[in-house]
Amino acid sequence: MESTNVQYDESSIRSLDWKEHIRLRPGMYIGKLGDGSSVDDGIYVLVKEVVDNSIDEHMMGNGKTIEIKISEHRVEVRDYGRGIPLGKVVDCVSKINTGGKYDSGAFQKSVGLNGVGTKAVNALSSHFKVQSYRDGKTKSAEFNQGTLLTESDEGTTSQRNGTHVAFEPDGTIFKNFRYIPQYLDNMIWNYCYLNAGLTINFNGQKYFSQNGLLDLLKSKSDPETLRYPIIHLKGEDIEMAMTHGNQYGEEYYSFVNGQYTTQGGTHLAAFREAVVKAVREHFNKDYAPEDIRSSIIAAIAIRVQEPVFESQTKTKLGSNTITPDPNSTTVRTFVNDFVKERLDNFLHMNPEARDALKKRIEQSERERKELAGIKKLANDRAKKANLHNKKLRDCRLHLTDLKSDQRYETTLFITEGDSASGSITKSRDIQTQAVFSLRGKPLNSFGLTKKIVYENEEFNLLQHALDVENGVENLRFNRIIIATDADVDGMHIRLLLMTFFLQYFPDLVRNGHLFVLETPLFRVRNKKETIYCYSEEEKQAAVHKLGNKPEITRFKGLGEISPEEFGKFIGEDMRVEPVILQKETSIQKLLSYFMGKNTPERQRFIIDNLKVEKNVEELALAG
Repeated sequence: MESTNVQYDESSIRSLDWKEHIRLRPGMYIGKLGDGSSVDDGIYVLVKEVVDNSIDEHMMGNGKTIEIKISEHRVEVRDYGRGIPLGKVVDCVSKINTGGKYDSGAFQKSVGLNGVGTKAVNALSSHFKVQSYRDGKTKSAEFNQGTLLTESDEGTTSQRNGTHVAFEPDGTIFKNFRYIPQYLDNMIWNYCYLNAGLTINFNGQKYFSQNGLLDLLKSKSDPETLRYPIIHLKGEDIEMAMTHGNQYGEEYYSFVNGQYTTQGGTHLAAFREAVVKAVREHFNKDYAPEDIRSSIIAAIAIRVQEPVFESQTKTKLGSNTITPDPNSTTVRTFVNDFVKERLDNFLHMNPEARDALKKRIEQSERERKELAGIKKLANDRAKKANLHNKKLRDCRLHLTDLKSDQRYETTLFITEGDSASGSITKSRDIQTQAVFSLRGKPLNSFGLTKKIVYENEEFNLLQHALDVENGVENLRFNRIIIATDADVDGMHIRLLLMTFFLQYFPDLVRNGHLFVLETPLFRVRNKKETIYCYSEEEKQAAVHKLGNKPEITRFKGLGEISPEEFGKFIGEDMRVEPVILQKETSIQKLLSYFMGKNTPERQRFIIDNLKVEKNVEELALAG
């Protein structure tokens, strides 16, 4: 091997200042970047980092209201806490490892403890302004990409104490980003559920929760499907709510110090274990854990001193003690003792809920035993199929030891037909993107039991490709993207796949893993430039821009797009539309409406929307 003559001396060593390092390695501070289509994209982390500071003020008893305004590219947060000490306004947002949370007396159980969050927001914003109001005086500072532009002198003010932060994410880092209202809505509601009594005014709408996790579970469940009223228990630094429904799988919402830990951690593992232990001891029966937890809908929130998270984005709790003292009570013991005592007492005092829980567990036990034989045969078939499986073309990350922080980089495209899957396979990033190829239209699974997932070869192999048989904890791909043609058949396949996921793996959708790929409908080009258009409006704008009657191509199927072109649509600037469940959505009613018997309401919906599609098609042909 020929050696390269690269000079390595003192000149090769470079020290980056704080903002340069954040901008060069943003993933270390906010996770993945993204464009806002995923709930864990960086632009939401930026919002959260600023709001977390205001929440911490509220938790310490300072300020009952937070005002948030978010437009297309600008975020403003105003709290009514104590306000940043005026002499430290600049330092608190521009000096790493600077903040009040190192003093546990000021912030005993806050979310952010490492003095990085707001600095990362500052460095990753094209414009950042902070203003503090404190005891009749005020001071402000403005930054660009972390560089101080202006710093005001202290002045007088009649404004109430508190802090105002405004920022605009840097478009050179967050390319083509957008805030999705439903993601923001869920974020703000979670803040309210975890801080009962707090009012958040978001874009003119009031958000408020009086009953904490009880309100959360009410918003996440359909009362018609619940087996018993929600159990809501509160103690010092711990709160839980739980019930059982009719859905498949387990559904949890876990929090630490007001932070939504989407990936769980030690507290959620302890809670799942504690529920099993408490139920077994109460009924004096050795029920299988999966039977106790099947169809559970639950939330757990704890507060600990100086929590240790597994990443800067704080989505998974890693620490196992209640305080920094390693000899203190473990999270496991803390949660277990609370659940054992309080859940047991509740069941003794509420015999109707107790009997309903027992019936739900025994029903799950019967269903599991009925499925046991079918599952074994299906798993054997899946293992044999995987030996020569052409349906799944895996990504290379899964052929190595996949680290937990790499999982968010992986994507699975689900497509139909040899030509479409061939184009995606040839043009994909083989390191992080995988392809699962369907054979024709999948089965309409609405109203069918989970038995069909094992009996149907397509569903069984898809389930194994995702590794979600036992829940989403082992999900192999962070993003599952349905990639079908933009025609009637393609839309039907999308609907059938959504039905499959919503029916059997609803938490996969709730947690923001399911998307639909947007591919261009038109290619408009002349000799100098090519523009890909995703709508009739974009096509008309491209025609106007290029002028002189450019060549217009209408793509009717994914197979018609060459692999070379396709690579442009599934790369860095890939457009995807997330499948989002509204807070008030009942999955059962949703599926019944779209996939059940042909109701008059659905007929009217289809007719009204077909008119729109027909008009678009006519415009396309005319163009």
